[in-house]
Order: sequence, then C-alpha cells, then structure tokens
Amino acid sequence: MNELPRRAVSRTARLASLPLGFAGRTAMGFGKRVGGKPAEAVAAELQARTAEQLFKVLGELKGGAMKFGQAMSVMEAALPEEMAGPYRATLTKLQEAAPPLPAATVHKVLAEELGPRWRTAKFQSFNDTPAAAASIGQVHKAVWRDGREVAVKIQYPGAGKALLSDLNQLARVARLAGGWIPGMDIKPITDELKSRMSEELDYNLEAANQRTFAKAFRGDPHFAVPDVLVNSEHVIVSEWMDGTPLSQIVASGTPEQRNAASERYMQFLLVGPARAGLLHADPHPGNFRLLDDGRLGVIDYGAVNRLPQGLPPAMGSLVGAALRSEAPELEKGLRSEGFIKPSMSLDAEALLVYLEPFIEPLTHAEFTFSRPWLRGVAAHVNDIRRPEFLVGMKLNLPPSYLLIHRVWLGGIGVLCQLGGTVPARQIVVDHMPGMQLRHLPPPVA
Repeated sequence: MNELPRRAVSRTARLASLPLGFAGRTAMGFGKRVGGKPAEAVAAELQARTAEQLFKVLGELKGGAMKFGQAMSVMEAALPEEMAGPYRATLTKLQEAAPPLPAATVHKVLAEELGPRWRTAKFQSFNDTPAAAASIGQVHKAVWRDGREVAVKIQYPGAGKALLSDLNQLARVARLAGGWIPGMDIKPITDELKSRMSEELDYNLEAANQRTFAKAFRGDPHFAVPDVLVNSEHVIVSEWMDGTPLSQIVASGTPEQRNAASERYMQFLLVGPARAGLLHADPHPGNFRLLDDGRLGVIDYGAVNRLPQGLPPAMGSLVGAALRSEAPELEKGLRSEGFIKPSMSLDAEALLVYLEPFIEPLTHAEFTFSRPWLRGVAAHVNDIRRPEFLVGMKLNLPPSYLLIHRVWLGGIGVLCQLGGTVPARQIVVDHMPGMQLRHLPPPVA
C-alpha cells in the first residue's frame, strides 16, 4: 500500500465489506455448528475474525473512516459488555496503531517536505518503523541534529481526498438522520464538522496550535506539551515524549495510575481553553501520556476549537441550574444558547429528569467513572418507554458547541474506560466558567 485508497467508490466498497464479511462469517459459522463444532467456540471465532477485519479495514482506510473507528474505541464503554467485549482490544489498537505505510513512501514525503538530504542534514538517526499511526498520519522516532529525541509526524499521501470522501459520506448519512431527530438542525453541524476536520490536513496550522499550547503550559507542574522544532505542510517535527499511554492504563493500569490519569485528564479538558484559548478536540487516549513525574503529556493538536475567551460562561450557569434543580432557569438557559429551538415546546421538569444522570458525577465529592455507570446513562436516554426519551429528541446541538460536545462526550467515555475515582465536582467548580460555588447544594455522601 503506497497511499490511501482515495476514490469514494473504493472507500465505500471497503467500508461495505465490514457487514458483508460478518454475514459471510456467520453463514460459515452456522455450517460449522451443523458439523458439530461447539456454538460457543464458533461464536468466539466469528467475533475474533470480525474484530480483526474491523482493525484492518478502518486502519488501512485511515482518514475519516479511522476517525470513526477511534470514536468507536472511545465510546465502547457505553455499549453492553456482550457487544463491546470482543472488539475492545481491536478498537483500542486504533488509538495508537494502524497498518503502516512502507518506508519508501515515508522517505519520499520527507524528501519533498524537508529536502533531498533530509536524513543527513536534519537527523542523526531515523527509525523507519513507525512508533504510532493515526487517522491521517503516522509518527516515527528519530534523533534531531542537535541530539534531541524527536517525533516526526508524516501525513499520508492522499489523506486530503480520503478525508473529504469520508466527510461527504458522513454528510449524506447525517442528512438522512436529520429527519429522525425533530429538534436537531443537521446541516450547520455537518458544515462545522467538515470545516474543522479539514483543518487537520494543514500541518502548518497544527504546528501553530501546538506552539500555542506549549507556550501556555511551559513549566506547568501538572501538564506537558512538546515543543515544535520544524514543520511544513505535511510534516511536523517535535520533541519526543515518553510516558505511559492512557490506552495502556485503560488496559492494565494500577488503581493509582487510573486515579491520577483521570484527574489530570479531566482537568486538562477544562484548563486548556482558559490558558491557551484553544480546546484540544481529539480526546482519545492515544493522545495522552502519564509521565513518570506525574504530569499529563498531551500530543496531537490537529483538531482544536478556537475559544479565545475560554469555554462559554453559560456552561457553568447551565450546570449550576441543573445541580440546584432549577428547571425553569435550566430551560431558559438552554433556549438562550440554542439547545432548544424557539418553535419547540418542552416540559422543564421532564428536561431536568432527562439530564439528571449526566450531572450525577457532580453531585458527589468524589465519583468513580465506570463502564456500568455509562451504560446506565445510555440506557436511560435511549429507553423509548420513558417520557424523557421525547425530551432528548427535541434537543438541538448548536454548531458553536459541536466540538465542545464532542470533546466532553468522548472525554467521559475515556474516563469510564480508565475507571478512576476523581473529585469531579471540585474540578468543575474550580475551572468551569460561570459556576457559582456558594449557591450549589452540598455534595451527596
């Protein structure tokens, strides 16, 4: 594979192979059961093969398809265990690894971006085996000419067309979904998403984002951002960052690691906009490291939300109203921010009941995020038998909150994978603008 499959018909066919492949394997499994092979063994084999194909197809397509896979990996905590279990390890691999490009293609990109003598003029050494692979690029470890260890991020040839193809497919699906969700205005959301994701193709812009974060957090005792040494349109060279990836802590971390990583991770989501005027908008665990000194290392700044004034102050006001059970004020605030369209009628008390599971972590002095809790929230909001289900159908997502919503939804998924116990309430009170501590009810014991 010398470049990404770029034609839309080719990418669509590859994605379509996932359900078709599953159907074929199911038929084969039925034959094996008829032939006497135990049903449990057949089921396990089918799930393993399907998971393997999922990693292969999404990983090779990269672009928006791989981003979809990474989003799945973040939110698997909300799925029932019997569905998520067989795919957890496979999806988690997409957080940090995918089938790599061959060395010859990597060398060609570096020659075009850094000059034909890139290997001897820029580096003391360069490892052809990638250290990590993501949706539109992969990372190689090298030693810079001054002796510093560096991460060399290289964009896949054809990534732009592949990403555009996937985003257009996403827009078509979203337009269909819009008819199913009465309160949701779909087009502005897909337009905003396409605009933001297209920015990720510009590595000069990503490098500028990273420099902004690095400056804002230089010398910080809790967070670390690597400095950028050099960049071009398709290559970024930045300081290498060691540490334990959050994906590894998710898989096998100690309770102490889980608690420390969870607390720092949640803090960063709130502190970043206030300090840098930018929201790191790619929350999957592959972009975070727990360093030996206890700091949280943060990488990959291709997806950001520009918030020069920090997070909207209305966020704190809305959370405060929900915690105080002030239903009319909550409804008024949500309407003001565009979460409820003017033409939509909605019962304020039912709205408060609908949102109660989401704010539960903030009603305790400490809260343990977990997969069972998130599955309970998902079951609550998706239960069509409950009257609150209709409330969720009436809510809109304003484009200005699109990436904020994406980050917090994904962030909660990561916290539930980590399973750490954190002082979530105090973190929000300390760092979310608009919170009014003196008016909040006391935490539940």
